[in-house]
Amino acid sequence: MDALPLLAGIEMGGTKTIVAVGHDPAAPLAVERMPTRTPDETLATAATILEAWAEQHGSITALGIGAFGPVRLNRASPDWGCMLATPKPGWAHAEVAPFFERRLGCPVVIDTDVNAAALAEARFGAAQGCRHVAYVTVGTGIGGGLLLNGAPHHGALHAEIGHMLPRRHPDDHFAGICPYHGDCLEGLASGPAIMARLGAPLDSLGEGHPFRLVLADYLAQLAMTLRLGLSVQRVVMGGGVLARLGILATVNATLRDKLAGYLPETGSSAPFVVAPVLADAGLHGALLLAQDDQAK
Repeated sequence: MDALPLLAGIEMGGTKTIVAVGHDPAAPLAVERMPTRTPDETLATAATILEAWAEQHGSITALGIGAFGPVRLNRASPDWGCMLATPKPGWAHAEVAPFFERRLGCPVVIDTDVNAAALAEARFGAAQGCRHVAYVTVGTGIGGGLLLNGAPHHGALHAEIGHMLPRRHPDDHFAGICPYHGDCLEGLASGPAIMARLGAPLDSLGEGHPFRLVLADYLAQLAMTLRLGLSVQRVVMGGGVLARLGILATVNATLRDKLAGYLPETGSSAPFVVAPVLADAGLHGALLLAQDDQAK
């Protein structure tokens, strides 16, 4: 009986990078975490870890990477797998996927960390049974991944839903902090935006703080856009800001009010916006990217 293929996965975030190997994307054999430093240091350290595991567990058959962005995902592009004009210092134009192809000598597939997370939550997380899923993270920024017809969606580049322009809440007069758009969703509702407008994290200001309702309104608008514009079946919404607030029930109630009876199945007893189930969804998704690439 042939041995199961050894898959490798990397979730590369703006502050931390997680590396894993395993035969089953849901249950890695080994996982290691490290800070995301310079490209040279981060990529070389991740490759060294994977090479050591390969000596222990056998040859790596494929590597999946879920990376912060923006990153070039079109395999036919000459800068495939490279960072674009990312705000993370030193990472613009860094070669990520090409580096690992050269170093490890195995097939490499790269996607955004949020697309990878959407894939994992759909396969064995909060969106099981759904083929059209949005994964939203609200933290230092607001990012979103899209799984359409069971596959990560790319298009011209990849989704940047955090820069959509919401309808202003009547009680909100904050200018916004996005350097590009001012009062886009990220400029109004990300962690840094909340700190800039309130002077403290929202969870430290009490459950009765009025901005909780404003934030729920903006997130409900995003969920409504994803439902009406892309017909997703579920929105998985997490990230550092939401993990501490417990406002998803308010988001769902606000969404029902905004839909006003239109598309009644969205307002059913099952919540449309749900919290993530997986602690490291992007990492599991990276392993799934590797597994799916091998299955082609």
